[in-house]
Amino acid sequence: MTKLNDLAPREGSTKNRMRVGRGPGSGKGKTAGRGVKGQKARSGVSIHGFEGGQMPLHMRMPKRGFTNRNRLDFAEVNLWRLEQAIAAGKLDGKAPIDADVLVKAGVIRRVKDGVKLLAKGELTSKLTLTVYSATAAARAAVEKAGGTLTTTKVEAVEEAAA
Repeated sequence: MTKLNDLAPREGSTKNRMRVGRGPGSGKGKTAGRGVKGQKARSGVSIHGFEGGQMPLHMRMPKRGFTNRNRLDFAEVNLWRLEQAIAAGKLDGKAPIDADVLVKAGVIRRVKDGVKLLAKGELTSKLTLTVYSATAAARAAVEKAGGTLTTTKVEAVEEAAA
């Protein structure tokens, strides 16, 4: 039975911290790895982007646009990729296809904010698809092949009417 005073971490799992500024024999003596004198050798200094009083480069550059933090990120699927998965036997063309089926088949890695269907490639299979949104050309290609396409996206027109 182990006693509390015998408890110790596993061999090699812990490492002593480097004690800097403790003489030349330590390998980190005198300037303690900070080089020589000056502002950067002192503690508590943060001078990222500081240019000695001159207007910093990131402030001199023109600013354009913005990044919408609320934008949606879609998993995009092209028609040729669906056709390829059906030919390889990963997708069943007769069964309804939605985001979860596409992930299980390995067509997309993850659903993200939804699946968007794009029109690159040919579609010959008659498919029943349910996706977040689709381009007009992709919708036309699915309907031309005899399939049906359902989108789960709520249109802006419907939101305004409600």
